[in-house]
This record gives sequence, structure tokens and C-alpha cells, in this order.
Amino acid sequence: MKVRVLLVDDEEKFVETLAMRLEARDYAVFTAFNGDQALNHLKAKDVDVVILDVLMPGLTGIDTLREMKKLRPLTEVIMLTGHATVETAIEGMKLGAFDYLMKPTEIEDLVDKISKAYKRKADHEGRIRQATIDKIAKTRGF
Repeated sequence: MKVRVLLVDDEEKFVETLAMRLEARDYAVFTAFNGDQALNHLKAKDVDVVILDVLMPGLTGIDTLREMKKLRPLTEVIMLTGHATVETAIEGMKLGAFDYLMKPTEIEDLVDKISKAYKRKADHEGRIRQATIDKIAKTRGF
């Protein structure tokens, strides 16, 4: 199964270019050009990792991250911006962002972060599945 990545950025050319580069590396890539589109996508479909721009018109990346974590707490989010501040990075991490990258970023660095974020999500899901299995077994006396 391909890792499902949602790219969220108001710079359409950037999103299109990055989507092509990630698809060439065998990711399933979805795109959104603002926070509302991203949230609507997450309501409709599960994704593994979100690449989320911090500065966007309408919902900011931080506001979008906050809502994403309510909708899909296990989905990992990598904040991406050309206008990073230490305060924004700290706020994003406190709200559950997996990591933070500056634009422009090397595709290899981004792919590495996506792989690590996906592994963390898969590990969390595995622990939840095992806890559920253990609970069922215990209630049935196994």
C-alpha cells in the first residue's frame, strides 16, 4: 500500500511540482490549496501524512493543524514554511505536529520526514490494534 500524503499550500505551482516529485517516489498524493479544503479532504478520506504550509489565507496552518488533530489524531503533520519563526514552530509542535521544515527544502529531507512520520503513525495504529486484541482476549478469558 502506498503512503497517502496530503499537500496543503496556497502556492499552486509549488504544490503541483511537489506532488509530481512525490508521486515519482511512489506516494499517493492528494492536494489542497487552503485549510478548509484540507479539512474537507480529511473528513472524506484518511491520509497518513500531511505536509502543511504555515502561512495561508483564511485558516492559518496552525489553525488547520488544530482542527486536523481533532478530526484525525493519528495523522502525522509536517509543518512547512518559508516564513518560520521559533514561536510558530514551538506552537505547531505543542499542537501535535510531527516536525517542521523550512522552504525551500530538499526533496530527500522531506521524503525522510514523511517516512519517519508514517512509521510513527503505523506504530501508533499497531499498538491500538494490539490493545484491542488483548482487551477482547481478556474479556473472553484467553
